[in-house]
Amino acid sequence: MKRTAVALSAVALLLPLSGCGGSAEAGSSNTVTVTVGYQSKTINTVTAGTLLRSLGSFEQQLNALHDGHTYKVNWQDYATGAPITAQMTAGKIDIGSMGDFPLLINAARGKQLGRPTRLVSVTGYNLRGGLNTVVTAPDSKLDSLEDLRGKKVSTSIGSAADGTLVRALQRAGIDPDKGIEKLNQQPAVGASALSAGSTDALSQFVAWPGLLAFQGKAKALYDGAELDLPTFHGVTAREDFAKKRPAVLEAFLKAQAEATDHLHDHPVAAAEKVAKATGLPAEVVYLYNGAHGIATFDPAIRPKLVTALKKDVAILKSAKLTGDVDVDSFVDDRYVRKALGPDYADRLASTPAPAASEVWPKGATETRTFKSPAELLGYVAKHKDGIRAAYVPDATTGTLWFADKAVWVADGAELLPFVAPATAKAYIAGHEGARVITYAGALERAS
Repeated sequence: MKRTAVALSAVALLLPLSGCGGSAEAGSSNTVTVTVGYQSKTINTVTAGTLLRSLGSFEQQLNALHDGHTYKVNWQDYATGAPITAQMTAGKIDIGSMGDFPLLINAARGKQLGRPTRLVSVTGYNLRGGLNTVVTAPDSKLDSLEDLRGKKVSTSIGSAADGTLVRALQRAGIDPDKGIEKLNQQPAVGASALSAGSTDALSQFVAWPGLLAFQGKAKALYDGAELDLPTFHGVTAREDFAKKRPAVLEAFLKAQAEATDHLHDHPVAAAEKVAKATGLPAEVVYLYNGAHGIATFDPAIRPKLVTALKKDVAILKSAKLTGDVDVDSFVDDRYVRKALGPDYADRLASTPAPAASEVWPKGATETRTFKSPAELLGYVAKHKDGIRAAYVPDATTGTLWFADKAVWVADGAELLPFVAPATAKAYIAGHEGARVITYAGALERAS
């Protein structure tokens, strides 16, 4: 019965809305209102949402058009991508940002309802899949995905985090439909359920896993980067809007590039700005959006991401959330190529910053980078009262995590951090003499 209810609710996402209304544009013939749907707390979309809005870059680009129109921007904030898709297919949102799985649902629904949309740029991505994480309660006895068999797991069906959960369970030999009891919940509801003990684990996207870990309300069970499959968020636009207002869409993409450059040039200040706008701790924002954060930001639509999107279709089809999706026709990089000009090729050829250990000292406007996790620990041990946050990359996947929340392994003189217990155990199995130690023990060894 529960699986039937989930399937029906998923199918309902694809049904036409009543009272779809008209265009998102409003006002007099000389005034154009552009409506942008974004997810403020999904912080790897900030260059097309929260940060972009706070910088005022889009409004500045629109004012520079000088085409006889007065432009107004209507920013609409949502918790997930589903309502943005609903409003886009109703003609009420012109430009939206969301994760890779919601993007595919957006493409499918737009085609079904005769209001096609196009993927026009990328926001934040991780080439291994580290943006999604499965977490459990701090005192949970669960150590691996295999332990989830028969357990209750909260996720948002149709989201990228759900896709990570499905793939991870399949690799662990667990039927994602029958092997667990999946709860279809909004991220905030799932987080509350985990704290209340009414679910055994939570699979969610940025920034929920990092936030709950930072608050001491959860610990990592599975690092999505173990899948080694790209995951990303992107910008989608209604096809009719893009054709009618190409200069406006290009202005948005230019502004997105400006916001991206600002984030790269001022990562700490950008984290503080996003934190102020969202209410999220700046330390959590920096975990994902920092100089060596889990997310890499760039508007270029990389072939690797398009290939990953095509692989995602099968997951959504198996969940009966979509039928076939023509990804090649959905992806349209013409606008971003024109907006960025020669710079587009350079961005396309760029590579993510290498993983690194970082400390954010209290009161500092810049972080300090260390050559190894052991060096970071040595610094932290000497400045315990002066540390705002310390970050280390997983020794296997490279996923950044809080140093005091990581699973630490001592291997001779080496001190190695891991996001989840399973990856630490896998390392130990291949390295005789290596063993798990506490964070306090790691600090003592490094001091």
